[in-house]
Amino acid sequence: MPDEQPNHGHETSDASIRNLLIFAAGLSLVVIAGLIVSRVVFRYFVGHQGLGPPASPFENVRTLPPEPRLQVTAPKDLRQYKAAQDEILNNYGWVDRQSGVVRIPIERAMDILLERGFPVRTTAPQEHSTPKPPAKSPATGKASPG
Repeated sequence: MPDEQPNHGHETSDASIRNLLIFAAGLSLVVIAGLIVSRVVFRYFVGHQGLGPPASPFENVRTLPPEPRLQVTAPKDLRQYKAAQDEILNNYGWVDRQSGVVRIPIERAMDILLERGFPVRTTAPQEHSTPKPPAKSPATGKASPG
């Protein structure tokens, strides 16, 4: 078997320079053609579509969208909300002045609750319905628990 050629595992000839130059020239022509077409389209639209009058830097008139609007400054809104809630929880104030209902700080309310104890019902709540009898099992005829 000396007539067989050994398997080299690599190309035995170089790449064709002619084919590489043709590919490079074609790629260059496509890129140049793309640039020319973009420039022509850009000039067409600049000439045929006006941008309107320039915006005045002194005019800040903006029409607002209808309600409800999105939060623009959510972190600031959250801080204000928490501050308002802390104000309610930690200070005295009127809930209903006509009825004489007041609000006390939560810490003071917990102290009063510990001093006086939790409220306890004096009577058990009454049931409005009668208890149901236990259901009978169809197989044995005996009452099932629960």
